[in-house]
Amino acid sequence: RQTLAAYEQAQRLARQGGLGLIEALRLQLNAAKMLELPSGACEIEITNGQWLQQVLSGLNRPDALTPVSGGEDFRARLRGYQEKGLAWLHYMKSLGLGACLADDMGLGKTVQVIALLNHLRGEGRSKALLVVPASLIGNWLDEMNRFAPSLKYRVLHPSGEQNGSGGMDLLGGYDVFLTTYGMVVRYDWLKEVDWDILVLDEAQAIKNPGTRQTKAVKQLKAACRVAMTGTPVENRLAELWSLFDFLNKGLLGTAREFSDFAKRLRENEEGYARLRRVVGPFILRRLKTDKAVVADLPDKVEMKTFATLTKKQAALYSSLVHELEKKLASVEEGIEKKGLVLSYLMKFKQICNHPDQYLGQNAYNEHESGKYSRLREICETIYEKRERLLVFTQFREITDPLREFLESVFGHEGLVLHGGTPVAKRKDIIDRFQGEEWVPFIVLSLKAGGVGLNLTAANHVIHFDRWWNPAVENQATDRAFRIGQKKTVIVHKFITKGTIEEKIDLMIEDKIKLTQEIVPDVQETWLTELDNDQLMDLFRLSL
Repeated sequence: RQTLAAYEQAQRLARQGGLGLIEALRLQLNAAKMLELPSGACEIEITNGQWLQQVLSGLNRPDALTPVSGGEDFRARLRGYQEKGLAWLHYMKSLGLGACLADDMGLGKTVQVIALLNHLRGEGRSKALLVVPASLIGNWLDEMNRFAPSLKYRVLHPSGEQNGSGGMDLLGGYDVFLTTYGMVVRYDWLKEVDWDILVLDEAQAIKNPGTRQTKAVKQLKAACRVAMTGTPVENRLAELWSLFDFLNKGLLGTAREFSDFAKRLRENEEGYARLRRVVGPFILRRLKTDKAVVADLPDKVEMKTFATLTKKQAALYSSLVHELEKKLASVEEGIEKKGLVLSYLMKFKQICNHPDQYLGQNAYNEHESGKYSRLREICETIYEKRERLLVFTQFREITDPLREFLESVFGHEGLVLHGGTPVAKRKDIIDRFQGEEWVPFIVLSLKAGGVGLNLTAANHVIHFDRWWNPAVENQATDRAFRIGQKKTVIVHKFITKGTIEEKIDLMIEDKIKLTQEIVPDVQETWLTELDNDQLMDLFRLSL
């Protein structure tokens, strides 16, 4: 009788306009609930028709999808797995389905999404909204300028040319609009726009369904939604529900229905397999260890990681620029000027690291440094995977503050090695880091830790501040990237947008392009040869 009731209820659902793709998949997850049957009343088996089977095959096997180009004037050469990711994202967009791009850190999620946006621009359907953490605005702008220079974008944030308060009048003539999670809460007019595509970067920002931020993001209207995250989303059920409530509302039922389903999973492990079958088609996650990816991947992936100045950093930086300008006007050419330029260069670097380093204070509040915010985001992903990290700085005085901050992020003790570390202790520190016990990080001063050490237990390297000599930085990176390293090494080079850090990085990049060789080991003294106008152009903020 109950089997017959289930069949009749299924027929009624079909007659009410048929089952959409989301409803059909939800039926696989919780058929008893949708068919209004008591739990466990009878055994229900769901099979898919030919069309649904074909669609699911495309979702589950991106390798078999028709390739898609990155569009006109797209200037990146995608790796094989990235081309498949682009084809999968385009396929999801064509079906109007929400997609979660959850590739491992360092596999290039951003360039795959930029390729999709540039391709959609060519199709004339490119009114895209990108929602990112404020600390990632610089990264997105840099990569869009580099890989898709024809993509017209506008930043809707106080740090951009338009702060977003102009409302709908700001929409004309642009393909991509970039804003932050905080601004979605503030700019109500964003919720009135019908976006062609809505992309969330670091989508774990909406993992808590009860926050104002999450609720505001879920009120945005879009034909297609993409969530980017480097953390494994399948492992935390509450967060998984919130993510899918954004991507494909209704797929996992209401919060209460999913909570009830999650409780029953403890008694019936087969439910996990059903859950995986339902959410799996909407998640594309490739790992650096996957054979198909390893073949495409170099042994070392280097990337520039951009941070933005906080208000306190920007105020200190601007004040120091004015101070330097006055001193340069009164100083003679020669040794005195060289000493002045190099001493101010160090001060600007300290401000970019953290205001308290420059001021000689000890608080080191995370929210006063753009680099600290970026460091947390990267380290949270490393923590999820229980991997290890080397952090290089040229300043001994910030090694302990960095250690304290990283210990708060990892919830675990780390290590420090600098010029003041007794030689007898160094071997113990290295042995402990390389040992079986998980030690998540070691902070090293560039000179003390940059040569001669074998630290292959780490497969992440962060250059927290820049030496601006590629040979010195490469030597430091090679502490992890050497014989004995079994994983791809991910290297982040921190750069603060609009500051001396970004400008000198561009100059060095140009030198390397011109000469096709490493910049000579002249340290930073070449800066002192510039005239006063050139120096001020370098040091001035350009935000």
